[in-house]
Amino acid sequence: MKYKTCVSIAEKTPLKVKQTTKIALKKSDYIEVRFDFLKVEDIPKTLELIKKDLNKIVCTLRPKTEGGQFPGNENERIAIIKLIAEYNPYLLDIEFNTIKKNAALAKFLKSTKTKLLISWHDFKKTPSTLELRKKMKDMSRFSNFVKIVSTAKSTDDSTRMLELYSKKGKKNLISFSMGDFGRISRILCLYLGSPYTYVSLGKAVAPGQFSVDEIKKITNLKK
Repeated sequence: MKYKTCVSIAEKTPLKVKQTTKIALKKSDYIEVRFDFLKVEDIPKTLELIKKDLNKIVCTLRPKTEGGQFPGNENERIAIIKLIAEYNPYLLDIEFNTIKKNAALAKFLKSTKTKLLISWHDFKKTPSTLELRKKMKDMSRFSNFVKIVSTAKSTDDSTRMLELYSKKGKKNLISFSMGDFGRISRILCLYLGSPYTYVSLGKAVAPGQFSVDEIKKITNLKK
């Protein structure tokens, strides 16, 4: 079985995004473009520059309340999310906290038929198994692709995130832990059914992230 990777890109200019995309796709199956690291006015240009590769791109526009860098207000962010949806990327990452309180956005995104990755992050801790399973069920109402990530303070926390894969019939789940105690879960999630794991080209974009070269050595990936 071939285990897949997704390189996270957090560049600050359209040209740099394009250049890094080209490099990353030579090493990885998918890439995640963090549009929140760009200036608002540069996002449309960036979409045009990388549109031929969007079928392999996870588009993310994370607000500051969710650990992102988006500099504008929420109305601007929603407008850009709608624009990205019209480009029909491989996946459009939407925070669970965003979509559950915005019925109009949910309706619009459904009309575009863009595949959504519903994401939820806990940057401080790992909730109980009961809470995590309920969260996963609620998130699944919006998409089959669900990303649920916590911060591990112990190996038990990391194990709890991986246990979510034991739920029968749950496909396209991406579940792992951030931080030093969660590093191993970024690898083990692949063996448990995750469609891919997030990696970097070099410097980690998220706490505990491996580089694409490290993951390939560990899992014997061949590209």
